[in-house]
Amino acid sequence: MTDLRISTDPAQLDIPLIHHFLSTQSTWAKGIGEALVRRSIANSLCFGGYLADGRQVAFARVITDRATFANLVDVFVLPEYRGLGYSRQLMDAVVAHPDLQGLRRFTLATGDAHGLYARYGFTAPSRPQTLMEKYVPDIYAVTA
Repeated sequence: MTDLRISTDPAQLDIPLIHHFLSTQSTWAKGIGEALVRRSIANSLCFGGYLADGRQVAFARVITDRATFANLVDVFVLPEYRGLGYSRQLMDAVVAHPDLQGLRRFTLATGDAHGLYARYGFTAPSRPQTLMEKYVPDIYAVTA
C-alpha cells in the first residue's frame, strides 16, 4: 500500500476534479453545480488525498462548528484508486484532526460503506426517534 498524503489546505484541492466526481459519479450529488461545490468547500473542513506526484485521488468534507458537532459528507476515492487502503488513510486523518476531537455528535450517512465507518466508532443512531431531516434528493437536478 502506498501512503496517501492528506492535506486540509483548501488551496491544494482540485476543485474541477471534486466537482466532476460529485456531479457525474456520486449517487448523492448528481448534477450539482461547480459554484455550489466551491461554496460548500469554502464553508467546511476539507481533506484532500494526494499521490506522491501531487494528483488528488480522494476527498472528504466535514461540516462542523469545530466544537460540538460534525457531519462527514462527500467522501470518495476515485474508482481507479479503490482497494488500495486510501479510504482508511483518509478516515484516519479525519478522525485524528485536532478540530474534530471532543465532539458531542459526529454524524454521516452512507449507503454502502458501513464497515469502513464502523472501524472508526460510527454506529446506527442510538436514538433514531429523536432525529429528523428535511431531504430533497433531486435538488441539484431541479436547480441545475
